[in-house]
Amino acid sequence: MNEMTEGHTVEKYNSELEHLHQLVLKMGGLVQDQICRAVRTLEDEDVEQARLVVDRDQKIDQLDVQADEEIIRLIAKRQPVARDLREVLAVQKIVSDLERIGDQARRLARLTLLFYEGDNSPPNYRLINDIPKLSNLVAGMLESALTAFDKLDPMLALEVIRADAELDEEMRSALRRLSTYLMEDSRSVGHVVDIAIGLRAVERIGGHTKYIANHTIFLITGKDVRHNSLEEVTAEVMD
Repeated sequence: MNEMTEGHTVEKYNSELEHLHQLVLKMGGLVQDQICRAVRTLEDEDVEQARLVVDRDQKIDQLDVQADEEIIRLIAKRQPVARDLREVLAVQKIVSDLERIGDQARRLARLTLLFYEGDNSPPNYRLINDIPKLSNLVAGMLESALTAFDKLDPMLALEVIRADAELDEEMRSALRRLSTYLMEDSRSVGHVVDIAIGLRAVERIGGHTKYIANHTIFLITGKDVRHNSLEEVTAEVMD
């Protein structure tokens, strides 16, 4: 291979990696929008918009399939090694987590349909308040996680992992409040169960966002920190 051909091949290879990088950011932006729209449908009792959120999840699924196809093709053609291979593997895992976050956003939109479609009896607004509150927290986490991936910023990824601990505490508080509402009015048991499922969807969004931060740290450092404690991850990042 002469120098001109080799240079062209490297440039094309880098372009393919950059395209995967941008595909993650595109998918991440769509997922972020889905979370915001889904929560807004609950706040506004907007059944029509909730249906649109549910239908729009197909676009996320399409990007998931596209990313898988491009990753398989790139590995077969380029046989990446070292850091390039880490990037491909990290992208594959991040895309998978983004697809699952999209599923949870769809679940929140379906909650709107459950509560407000047709002649269904809506819950007391006090029961729903924690879903938007926690959703704002996870939306901020996802924004930071995507920025950490884009900028290859391990400290920002670490902040996302720390924020997940805050989310866990907020989740426990929200579930305690649901228990209190249930003791005050046992007739709300059906709505309490449904809202608890909605809160768990938000919690899973936070969990997948934490995984995205973990994958970013792996991409940057080559160290798999998924099963490490916060203290261990901090030590790895600071090392």
